[in-house]
Amino acid sequence: MERIEHRACFGGWQDVYAHASSALGCTMRFAIYLPPQAADGPVPALYWLSGLTCNEQNFITKAGAQRYAAEHGIALVCPDTSPRGEGVADAEGYDLGQGAGFYVNATQAPWAAHYRMHDYVVDELPALVEAHFPVTDARAISGHSMGGHGALVLALRNPGRYRSVSAFSPIVAPSRVPWGQKAFAAYLGDDRDAWDAYDATVLVASASERLPILVDQGDADEFLEGQLQPWRLQAAADATGHPLTLRMQPGYDHSYYFIASFIGEHIAHHATALRA
Repeated sequence: MERIEHRACFGGWQDVYAHASSALGCTMRFAIYLPPQAADGPVPALYWLSGLTCNEQNFITKAGAQRYAAEHGIALVCPDTSPRGEGVADAEGYDLGQGAGFYVNATQAPWAAHYRMHDYVVDELPALVEAHFPVTDARAISGHSMGGHGALVLALRNPGRYRSVSAFSPIVAPSRVPWGQKAFAAYLGDDRDAWDAYDATVLVASASERLPILVDQGDADEFLEGQLQPWRLQAAADATGHPLTLRMQPGYDHSYYFIASFIGEHIAHHATALRA
């Protein structure tokens, strides 16, 4: 690994590293915030997955999360949103290719060569972090928009891997909305069963672990009706008895102003589970 940023922040350190990823076959960056408590011993970690067009920088520079992570003694780990670099497949537009990995393992050419974000986030990155930093294997996961979809799906697909899960403005039913349909058709092909394996509204029905889900959604979100549709997750959870707290927040949009307004509550939610 190569450390490329190192900044003091709320008594801890906000760093960014680059490393060669075997899962993705390229050089990846991730950000990690180590709270002041990490100087005295390992701390649990919250993994944050960002949305379309984002990278490892958006959350650490806009959300104001380090303050709350320092209060609760939690590390923050923020991967990039896709593989990057020369030779990595890309596409026109913001919603496919680099910056839009959708946290799936692609099976279709040319994407399958590098786009294995599920394995990177679930397996490779935590193994790297837990081996090289004062971070325990007590993990939580959260994210925004495409990253909210990722957080829900990774938690539902991997029982026992995470102590808690939350999301801001998640794409809850990617198989039924344009963003997800475009990405899934490219990355996974035409087999709808393969799509279902990365759709939170489908996965809650077969989840072997009833990990409580916390979702915040702004009711003034410009993508609410066309792309996010949180009521689909509510209906799926109600049908199967999966614990879900869906909070519609009046006046909030899709931006990081929304995330910054409620990230403290989410980190407190995860801290309770991580310290249990």
